[in-house]
Amino acid sequence: MGLKEEFLRLLREDEEFRLAVAGLLGLDEILKELRRLREDFTTFVKAEEERWRENEKRWEENWRRWEENNKRWEENWKRWEENERRWEENNRRWEENWKRWEENERRWREWFETWKKFLDDYLAFKEDTTRRLSRLEEGLGAVTEALFSRYVWEDLSADIRAAGELVVRRVRNADFDGVDVDLLVETDKRIFVVEVKVRPRIEDVGALLAKAEVVAGKTNKPVVPVLTGALVGREVEAYARGKGVLVYVY
Repeated sequence: MGLKEEFLRLLREDEEFRLAVAGLLGLDEILKELRRLREDFTTFVKAEEERWRENEKRWEENWRRWEENNKRWEENWKRWEENERRWEENNRRWEENWKRWEENERRWREWFETWKKFLDDYLAFKEDTTRRLSRLEEGLGAVTEALFSRYVWEDLSADIRAAGELVVRRVRNADFDGVDVDLLVETDKRIFVVEVKVRPRIEDVGALLAKAEVVAGKTNKPVVPVLTGALVGREVEAYARGKGVLVYVY
């Protein structure tokens, strides 16, 4: 074996020889630096492994959260789908209800037009009936007043003759200084102011007394108020007689 081969063998097999050679060659500092680099690299690798383990834990936590969020989104999605079905159902019901409202509105309009026509016809009928009844009432009132005036004239004229008085004039529907008097009978001594009412009231007695007062203010003769009617209540009759009114009931 030559010197070269021996030298190489010692480098491979004898560590002390290698270090001695490295020292002679100035490689000991390089080796120390390499050792420090290896130590630093080992420390770095351990730190990185620790970081990766920490990151792995974080990723696992994030993954767990993502799974939870995914479950929540799936649940929310199911709820949204359910709500969407409900909205579709509600929309269908709203459309049905809207059609019903339109149909009801159409019926209400038809009913309103029918009712309006009925009301117009009723008002026209009522107006016509009222007008006819008014004319009938006026006619009946005139006939009744004429009839009662005749009755009271027959009884009053008999009482006048019995009292020895002479009738000077007799006027129906007399206008005495702006006051309407149903029947005015004047004798040589007195004037009778007659008020004809089918159903006289207390206020009718007051109106009769007021008319008699107006007539009395225009004459020197005593004025006698006379009330006649068919349905004279006891209270009205008592009140009239208490005021000096002659009452003839038929």
